[in-house]
Amino acid sequence: MGIHTRNVLTVKSIGASKSPKLRDGGGLWLVTKGGGRYWVFSYTYAGLRREMGLGPLHTVGLADARDKAENARKLIRQGIDPLAAREEERADAPKLMTFGEYADAFVDAAVQAGRWRGAKTEARWRNLIENHAKPIRAKSLGSIKTKDVIAVLNPIWGLKQETAEKLREVIERVLDAAKVEGHRVGDNPAAWRGHLEHLLHKPNELVGAEHHAALPHTEAAAFMKQLSEVRGVSARALELCILTACRSGEVRFAIWPEFDLEKKTWLIPAIRMKGGKEHRVALSDKAVEILKSMKAQSVNEFVFSGVRDSKPLSNASLAKAMRSAGGKDVTVHGFRSTFRDWATEVAHAPREIAEAALAHVVGDAVERSYARSDALDRRRKLMQDWATYCCAL
Repeated sequence: MGIHTRNVLTVKSIGASKSPKLRDGGGLWLVTKGGGRYWVFSYTYAGLRREMGLGPLHTVGLADARDKAENARKLIRQGIDPLAAREEERADAPKLMTFGEYADAFVDAAVQAGRWRGAKTEARWRNLIENHAKPIRAKSLGSIKTKDVIAVLNPIWGLKQETAEKLREVIERVLDAAKVEGHRVGDNPAAWRGHLEHLLHKPNELVGAEHHAALPHTEAAAFMKQLSEVRGVSARALELCILTACRSGEVRFAIWPEFDLEKKTWLIPAIRMKGGKEHRVALSDKAVEILKSMKAQSVNEFVFSGVRDSKPLSNASLAKAMRSAGGKDVTVHGFRSTFRDWATEVAHAPREIAEAALAHVVGDAVERSYARSDALDRRRKLMQDWATYCCAL
């Protein structure tokens, strides 16, 4: 066998041999070290004998080892030392950033840019990233897999459901941003739709999950009739809350500059929205009527002033108005579910329109396009029909 013979080994001969050193030819060797078998490429450069490791046999097969050896030979023919080239490549490669490092920087950037509504949001993110996501903080961004995300979520999924869902969202957003910046590739292992929804119980299917008690939409008109007979600012605020399908805080903290009663539009600023994005509300004729009645008795910038003129209504005041109208077993927030059920079962509204009315940013590309455009004209008819339904009596 000539000295320049190559490709001497076969997979079968490697498996059968117990020799500590096997030659494949052309400088490629398989050597045994410490119980493991490793590929080594031996070559001469500038008069010096050198050896370059190509990886262990259990991860680098015979064909791969030959390819790596041939690439090294090409460099030598070009006058380049393969070992020096590899070291230079490693030096130029970007540092592998861990999830913890990137997530901390992500929060810092959000705070600096003023993207969040207040200190509570920052504190919650930092708590989730530093404590609940601790098992993956030291992992590089590109190495995080679905099993890692599941391992983080499982201990609190179903026990602290709100925290678990927020944690999943935080991990998803951090990994999405990391992908955009080139720190990872592939699908997001923390994505819910089409991914984790198949591995974890859906939040609304969890046994004992807490829901906001909602009034059946078939009883909405009767309740609104009773509510119309309750006197006071709180009752009017609750009426607007129901007619607009908005959250309690969005209504209680509403100020007059947000409204354009001529155009029948209410622009809620991002700082008061749960999703952190401003939301345009299409006002029905009944909603405008309520607002005009409040404008006539306005004492300050708040649409619904509390007992103290300089303060908005309290959340408890709306709950009290609810009880006064006979709604003892339902919640103010539950009326958003009442509206959603009506939109599906009675109005047969497209899902993306109903979700846009609730300021939900969910779904596929079509639904997200509605979230961007906000579909105000189509929502206007939906909200007018809802008001007509609620005030039928």
